[in-house]
This record gives sequence, C-alpha cells and structure tokens, in this order.
Amino acid sequence: MDRARRQLCARLVCGIGALLTVAAIDAQGVKKIAGKERIIAIQAKKFVYTPNEITLKKDEPVVLAFTAIDFIHGFFIPDMRIRADLLPGQVTEVRLTPGKAGEYAFLCDNFCGSGHEEMNGKIIVTE
Repeated sequence: MDRARRQLCARLVCGIGALLTVAAIDAQGVKKIAGKERIIAIQAKKFVYTPNEITLKKDEPVVLAFTAIDFIHGFFIPDMRIRADLLPGQVTEVRLTPGKAGEYAFLCDNFCGSGHEEMNGKIIVTE
C-alpha cells in the first residue's frame, strides 16, 4: 500500500473514532436527561386506567409507563396530539413534557367492548 493510501486510511480511522466518541457523549447526555424524567406507571384494563388522574408540573419531563392487562387498548390525549397503542404483556412508554398548565382529557381509542366509552381520565398540569 502506498503512502497516500495509508494516510487516507489513518484519517478515516481517526474520523470514525471521533464520530463514535461524539455519539457516546450524546448517548450519555440523553441518558442524563432521561434520568431526570419522572416515571408514572399506569395500568390499562377493561374499562379503566389506574390511576386515571395524573398531576404534572408544567415543563416537567415524564414517562407514562403503560401496562395493558387484557386487550390492545389505546391511549389518546387529543389536546396534546399524543397517541399510543398499549399491547398486552408489554410496557409502552409515552414521553411528554407539558408546556402549558391546564386539564387534559385522555381516553382509550381502541374499542374494547361495552363500557369502552367510560375508559378515560385526565392529566392536570400545574404551574
């Protein structure tokens, strides 16, 4: 291999190493941010979320950790345009950071039988 090719290969290896280092730093930063998120466990089953009332602080990053017990339920906050399918046997994480104080209704948007229309709750965001 001639000298020019060796230099090119060395530069590529150094460049890739630098990119990987930056990626590792970013991943650590994401972990630190994720570590500050409050995790709220929520159970979904016919025809109720438990808890069905959640109080958050404005600009507080949270993870809603859903466990569906008996059906593929839905989770929908119309005013925040947040939606997720909740699969039985899996934890479904929904991340949010409410930017405005107020009350936000949420509901199941996957029909789960008679009583489905009662499967709802609210998120109260305080200052």
